[in-house]
Amino acid sequence: MTTLVFGHKSPDTDSTGSPIIWAWYLNEIKGQEAEAVLLGEPNTEAAFVLDKWNLPKPRIIDNVAADQPVVIVDTNNPAELPDAINDADIMAIIDHHKLVGGLETKGPIDIRIEPVACTATIMWKMIGKDMAQAPSEIKGAMLSCILSDTLEFRSPTTTQEDQAIAWGLAKDLDIDLSAYASDMFEAKSDVSAFSDAELLRMDSKEYEVDGTQFRVSVLETTAPKIVLDRKDSLMASMVDVAREDGADEVLLFVVDILNEEATMLIPNDRVKGVAEKSFDVSVSGDTVVLPGVMSRKKQIIPNLKV
Repeated sequence: MTTLVFGHKSPDTDSTGSPIIWAWYLNEIKGQEAEAVLLGEPNTEAAFVLDKWNLPKPRIIDNVAADQPVVIVDTNNPAELPDAINDADIMAIIDHHKLVGGLETKGPIDIRIEPVACTATIMWKMIGKDMAQAPSEIKGAMLSCILSDTLEFRSPTTTQEDQAIAWGLAKDLDIDLSAYASDMFEAKSDVSAFSDAELLRMDSKEYEVDGTQFRVSVLETTAPKIVLDRKDSLMASMVDVAREDGADEVLLFVVDILNEEATMLIPNDRVKGVAEKSFDVSVSGDTVVLPGVMSRKKQIIPNLKV
């Protein structure tokens, strides 16, 4: 049976590219039939990457059948995976996030979780010498994943390994790393076609703090004004999205990639309290700027307090 390889819901570049990379490895190097799939439409940056490297968009699935062999990448959180994930036959997990718990396997499996910025970084190390056989589109996907997750090395999650692998791939591909990263971020910043609800769900993760359910949404952009000009309608939509998704609050952080700061929207007193307790700031309006905050994984979620 074909092994399905996928990342988390609301797929970003890493959760779009890493399944493609690993499916290539299983198919071409290990001789195991595998297919990369997605758990939703890729975001604008991921779509740009697919087009740039002439990679077909993987088909989108919304669930998995019982006993379906799967490899999970870029997450280990059941909330970010199909509802029936524990009925599937999980063969491996490759991830760079904290261990959440809740996944159940049918036997011993390969698990590799490392404190690096990107799943593709781990895959580069796992593939090893066989990377010499990787076509340019696989190397391009790998470079794109690393540049996206590190925000071109601006994110505090960035490690020396991420940087060294990215520079090596850029040299191998004869590509200007900084110019390419700028093109990626420009594509990510083009959100004009999306509704407020789509923006709030585009790059979001569910997280609970002391019994309070949050949807923590991040929009990384080189043009924050485009998003912040919509703040009134976005804050109104936060109420609807929270209700529809079973959350108590939606927290939205607009990350300014170039200025290396985040603007958090403050739609009500409860979110104001969360902002002040979590980030040691005083909030006087409907937004608050958080200098240096770039990473949901390392700087936002670990600090959330209610």
